Amino acid sequence: MTDKTPAQLAEAAGDAVRALNHATLGTQADWEYPGDVYSVVGNLSYMAGMLPQALDQVAQLLKRLEAEGHLKSDRDTLAADLEAAYAGLTIAAGAASTLRGALDRAHNGLGAVAYKD
Repeated sequence: MTDKTPAQLAEAAGDAVRALNHATLGTQADWEYPGDVYSVVGNLSYMAGMLPQALDQVAQLLKRLEAEGHLKSDRDTLAADLEAAYAGLTIAAGAASTLRGALDRAHNGLGAVAYKD
């Protein structure tokens, strides 16, 4: 369990990807071999694979709040706003699944790649 809220955890995940982007710039002591690439791609695949569930659970909260009558729109367009939100979350979950498939393919290809002196 964690003492962080879901929003804080999502922010931390974004910060971790930003840190990864910085860590993979150029050459560093822990970033020089094909095995390093293999590990990073495998871990990114793992992360992408969990995104559809997280996005579904976000949508479930919205649906529960909607069913309980606890939502309103500052634009007075709640139905359209929720339709856009649900559609976007569904598309994002599909894109995350596609991303995981592509990363799995890359990961499988990298399994046979080794460093040559």
